[in-house]
Amino acid sequence: MEEAELVRLFRHEGLRREAFAKLVQQYQKKVYGIVRKMVISHDDADDVVQEVFVKIWHNLDKFKGESGLFTWIYRIATNESLQFLRKKRRRMFFSADITEVLINNLTSEVHLDGDEVQLKLQKAILQLPDKQRLVFNLKYYEELKYEQIAEITESSVGSLKASYHHATKKIEEYLQGN
Repeated sequence: MEEAELVRLFRHEGLRREAFAKLVQQYQKKVYGIVRKMVISHDDADDVVQEVFVKIWHNLDKFKGESGLFTWIYRIATNESLQFLRKKRRRMFFSADITEVLINNLTSEVHLDGDEVQLKLQKAILQLPDKQRLVFNLKYYEELKYEQIAEITESSVGSLKASYHHATKKIEEYLQGN
C-alpha cells in the first residue's frame, strides 16, 4: 500500500486500526532489522520495535509528510535504538562495558550460523561508536543512499560520508588485527 494512502486511512477515525495494522505489516521486518543490528539481542530488539510502533501510533496523525513515511519511521527506529543503547550504557556504567555485552549477546544468539567471517565482521561493527555503526548499517546492509540516511539521521551528507569512511577503516583495521 502507498505511504500516502496509509497516512490518509490512519487519519480516518473508523479506519485507524486497520491502517495501522497494514503499516505494521508493511514495515515491521525492516524496522526489526535495523533495530536488531544496533541492539543485537532479539529480546531487546523486540522491546525497541514495540516502542517504535507505539510512538508511530501516537504520532502518525502529526506526520506532516515533509519526508517520506519510510524515512520518518526509520528516524523513529534509529532514535529509539540509540536511546536504548544510551540507557543500557548508563545502567551498566559500573558493571561492564556495553560493547563486551553486545559481543556476548552476538555470539550467543541462535540466528548466526557460525560463519566465522560474518561473526568477525559483526564483532568489528560492534566496536564502532553508535552513530558510526548506525551509518554503516544503513549504508552497507540497508543499501540506503546518503541522502536517505541524511534525512533519517538529520545529518549532512558530508558528515555521513566521513562517518562511513571512518567506520570502514576501523572495521578493516579490526579485521586485519584479528
